[in-house]
Amino acid sequence: MKPLPHAQPLSSSLPAWLTVALAGAAAPALAMLLLADAPAPTPLAMVAGPILAVGLMGAGMIAAAAAGRLWIGIGLALLAGAGLIGLARLLGMPPLPHPMSLALAVIVAAFSFAARGALFARSAADKGWWIAVFVVGGEAAMLATALAMPGALPKWLLVLLPAQWASVAIQTALTGSGTRAAAATLIALAGTGAVTLLVAKLWPRRWPYLLMFSAWLGLSALVWHWPGPPVPRADIAAGQAVTATHDNGPARPACRGPSGSAGC
Repeated sequence: MKPLPHAQPLSSSLPAWLTVALAGAAAPALAMLLLADAPAPTPLAMVAGPILAVGLMGAGMIAAAAAGRLWIGIGLALLAGAGLIGLARLLGMPPLPHPMSLALAVIVAAFSFAARGALFARSAADKGWWIAVFVVGGEAAMLATALAMPGALPKWLLVLLPAQWASVAIQTALTGSGTRAAAATLIALAGTGAVTLLVAKLWPRRWPYLLMFSAWLGLSALVWHWPGPPVPRADIAAGQAVTATHDNGPARPACRGPSGSAGC
C-alpha cells in the first residue's frame, strides 16, 4: 500500500509511539486483566468488543497520524487486535464462535481508524497525532460510560461514534450471530474510511469535508435504522451465572488454562 501523496515523514517523537503502545495495547490489556480478576467477575466475552475497539482505535489512528502512512496504522492495529484476542483467550474467554466474522470486523475497523489518522497527519502535520489522541480519548470515555452505566448516554449519541460501530461489530462476532447481524456497522466503518481517504487525498481542498460530514451522518442513520440484534449485556450474563450458582450449588473457579487441561 503506497503512502498518500505528500504524506508526512515518519514521526521520531518518542511520546507519540509510547502513546500508541499505551492506548493500543497496555490500557486495553490492563482492562482485561482487571475484569478477569474482579471479585464478582463479568464474563470477559461480554465486554471484549468495546475493549478491542478501543485498542484498534488507539493503535491504528494514533500510529497512522504519527507516521503519516496508512499501512503503518493498519498493521499496528491488526497486531494490537491479534494480541488482545490472544490475551482474552488466555484469560478464559471461550473459543471464537465466528472467527471469520471477527477477522473481518477487526480488519474493517483497523482500516477505518487508520484512515482517520492519516487525515490528521495530512491536515496537522506533526501535530496530527495529538488530535488523534484527543479523538481516541473522547470516544473511549463514551464507550466506557456506556459499558459501566447502560442507558446513561442517549442512543442517538452512541450511534454517531465509529468506535461504537467497531464495538458492535466485534461484539456481535464474539457473542452474536456474526457478520450478517453487524452488516450496517461494517458498511459504516468501511464507508467512513473510504471517504476519509478521499478527503486526505484531496487535501488542502476544503469542499471534500462536506462530503465526509454528509457520509458520516448518512452512515450513522444506516446504523440507527439497521442496528441488528441486541448484544448480550454483561450484567445480564453475570446475573444468569449467579442464578445458576444458586440452582446447582457452588460454582467452580473459572478455568484459565487451555480446554481439556486439568480442572477444565
